[in-house]
Amino acid sequence: MAQATGGDSSVVRRINSAATLRALRGGEVLTVTALMEATGLSRPTVEGVVDGLLAEGLVVETTTAEGEDGSRPRGRPARRFRFHAEAGHLLGIDVGVHRIRVVLADLGGTIIGRAARTVEEGCEAEDRLERVRATVSETLRRAQVSRNSLWGVGVGTPGIVDTEGVVTLSSAMPGWTGLDLGGRLGRSFSCPVQVENDANLAAIGERWKGVAVGSDDIVYVMAGLSPGAGSFINGRLHRGFGGAAGEIGALHLLGRQVTPENLLSTTGTPLPPLDEAAVGEVFRHAAEGDRTAGEAVDRFVQRLIHDVTALVLALDPEIVVIGGWAAGLADAVPPLTAELQRLCLRMPRVELSALGGDGVALGAVRVALDRAEHRLFAVEHTGSARA
Repeated sequence: MAQATGGDSSVVRRINSAATLRALRGGEVLTVTALMEATGLSRPTVEGVVDGLLAEGLVVETTTAEGEDGSRPRGRPARRFRFHAEAGHLLGIDVGVHRIRVVLADLGGTIIGRAARTVEEGCEAEDRLERVRATVSETLRRAQVSRNSLWGVGVGTPGIVDTEGVVTLSSAMPGWTGLDLGGRLGRSFSCPVQVENDANLAAIGERWKGVAVGSDDIVYVMAGLSPGAGSFINGRLHRGFGGAAGEIGALHLLGRQVTPENLLSTTGTPLPPLDEAAVGEVFRHAAEGDRTAGEAVDRFVQRLIHDVTALVLALDPEIVVIGGWAAGLADAVPPLTAELQRLCLRMPRVELSALGGDGVALGAVRVALDRAEHRLFAVEHTGSARA
């Protein structure tokens, strides 16, 4: 048999380390024997791998388990290990028109911190970026987490985002079009920063922790004055050739000329563009029985039906998730469902988002976690996991 080269041995070690980490990643505390059963590796190999992972800080040894009656087991206790999720952290940032949200998670994906700040719609780009940095600092301070422990940062923003993290088009916020958001925020971190469209991240968040768990064909509609959508096709996020897929806010240009600002007006005067607070007031008055507000909401729902139907007919998703506002959207789901049943060739499941205002930030955490998992389990990786 040919002798393995140094490079071959390194790859084998990484394969064994990845298998061991995967076994521990579920949160269970396992003995060496249990790890042997889970990985199919020999005892000497498992012990060597675990010692290496202990040195890297990715695995920790737990205290000896007690018996059911509280007594200590006799004889030499078996060593027990768990994945050290606290060895690193991930940030999800939602840079919205009116609010900035930050969510902090450990390497196991457990959420351990949150913070949010309001921001004025007309806030200039530099001021908005400063608010983002301040919200990040607040989140880390509250959780007592060092910035140096961050393994990855995900960022969501309205608009079209290219693969380099540049916002190529965004009418939602002043000075945002052409902004190298990934580069600007990347200066604040020593870890990778990934930027994505907010509706795309909301779709990712729903598939991870929301109503779309387990679904591979999803349409997420971020309802608002300028609605957007994110979609999964066969389990893969569909961004389009230039990142512009799902920009359904432009559909009114195709034969539906009335803008959402006019549709939701109760005074004959258009609502201020992108003023979600004003939209929330219209929905609240409609829920309280105000006839004029109710008619405005009905007009808006009809537009939403038009937009969603176009996506459903094009993509044939398993589930349509409606999200965007914290309140008011629940009343839009029944008429939307009824109209889709009438118009669509195959009816998808229609659900209200389960994640509320955290959807984009949670999707951003998931993107950062995907990248962290690639580092943890990459076979070609050598050296410390923090290298």
